Amino acid sequence: MEVRNKMNEKQLQDKINGTIWAACDTLRSSIPGGNYKDYALVMLFVKYLSDTYKEEKEKANEMYNGNEQMIERYLSRSKFILKEECTFDYLYNKRNEENIGEIINKALETITTLNGVKLLNLFAGVDFNSEVVFGKKKEKNAILKTLLSDFNNDDIDLRPSKIGNLDVIGNAYEYLIARFAGDSGKKGGEFYTPAGVSTLLAKLVEPKENDRIYDPACGSGSLLLKASKEVKDKKVSVYGQESNSSTYNLCRMNMFLHGVNDAHIEWGDTLANPLHLEHDDLMKFDVIVSNPPFSLDKWAKGFESANSTIIDDGKKKNTFKMEASMDPYNRFAYGVPPKSIGDYAFIQHMLKSLADNGRMSVVLPHGALFRGASEGLIRQRILEDNLIDAVIGLPENLFYGVSIPATIVVFKKNRTRNDVLFIEASREYEKGKNQNTLTKENIQKILDTYKNYKEVEKYSHIATIDEIKENEYNLNIKRYVDTFKEEEEIDIEETKKNIEKINKELQVLEKELQESLKELGL
Repeated sequence: MEVRNKMNEKQLQDKINGTIWAACDTLRSSIPGGNYKDYALVMLFVKYLSDTYKEEKEKANEMYNGNEQMIERYLSRSKFILKEECTFDYLYNKRNEENIGEIINKALETITTLNGVKLLNLFAGVDFNSEVVFGKKKEKNAILKTLLSDFNNDDIDLRPSKIGNLDVIGNAYEYLIARFAGDSGKKGGEFYTPAGVSTLLAKLVEPKENDRIYDPACGSGSLLLKASKEVKDKKVSVYGQESNSSTYNLCRMNMFLHGVNDAHIEWGDTLANPLHLEHDDLMKFDVIVSNPPFSLDKWAKGFESANSTIIDDGKKKNTFKMEASMDPYNRFAYGVPPKSIGDYAFIQHMLKSLADNGRMSVVLPHGALFRGASEGLIRQRILEDNLIDAVIGLPENLFYGVSIPATIVVFKKNRTRNDVLFIEASREYEKGKNQNTLTKENIQKILDTYKNYKEVEKYSHIATIDEIKENEYNLNIKRYVDTFKEEEEIDIEETKKNIEKINKELQVLEKELQESLKELGL
């Protein structure tokens, strides 16, 4: 039954993906760059809201036998409020109107107004009536009519009873990022964490009831949602920050659709301007899960001042040098990372934001495990403070736009152990045509090894701090887990006997062949 349901989910998601890509085909001729995905995802959002509203209305109509007053009261208590003029069906029926762009914009405005602060300014960067984006009225109307028709098909019924727990927005975003990765390269993969990796990150930190869960580079919010689902009835507080405005709004959409109405999602540069504060300091979190941008260049640009640039011989020169004292939250006590590699800037921000008994799992590039200079010194100090619990090697080609293998590092405050568990899981995956995936079995094997904190031959090793020190605080997994497979010993005498046997059989065959040829007169 579970396999069939999974298959049904996959089939539905494939249909949704096909629809949203058709919508992108409609839009890409007029909207520059990859911005057309924002318009496609907004329309998917409207369709999702509308189908959910339609099902709720049908349910209410059945419950109250068509009593409009009771139906209206029931709908007013739903997780969101919608009016008929905001629904996708209404917009589709108006597709031939001369002012269809205005009608769509009005519907989006009404949706945000009806639902208050939860959706405030959600569609600020999207204008369906823009001639700059879509062209003159005739061309614009033709595009919008086609766009509405793309989504008006029976293949994408997004009612809750049909989609179950499917993360429609997050999965669609994942699909688009995968398609864009070929065009936009590494940038396309910075934001999305594949489902298997998200599941693993969430389960490693074991969120509990009433925990505060945080992601400082939250992207579409799928990782936060995954972590919150680990707790019954989602009785947790969710916090995230995202620097990209369209991705930030996508995260808000995702939270809204999943009923996480009290999520605290902020827009801004987490390193230069962290927005989750408490008592004039960084807010503390019980659980942190994150896949920050790999080796972010110019991560400290938000700390620069006007005085950082001078004019010398008529040429501008940047004199800026990041210093730990520039950060009012004292996040760089372990050291200032190189300006071109931001991995340890994010790590130190998260460690500073971690509660006294907090748990944290982070996706990092392998280089963060062994790079030297200032990063090596930071890593050494973190290890000396006994904050690293485990290092887990992941397979290659898991992330969109990034073929290299990554790693998960698990951090803990107030550890009782004084060693580090290394897990070499780079061979644990299911090979795909374009991308590898972690299976349920792969994930469970990693989790069992971690939770039992055990050594498994050729798979995991518990290294003492002294052993790590002997390796100059290098955390390259292959230094600690020997995956080399020795070849079986060859029995020389047995091999000789086999060769003699084969030679005798060849002689017999040769003789039979010669006799056959003789009979044929050859």
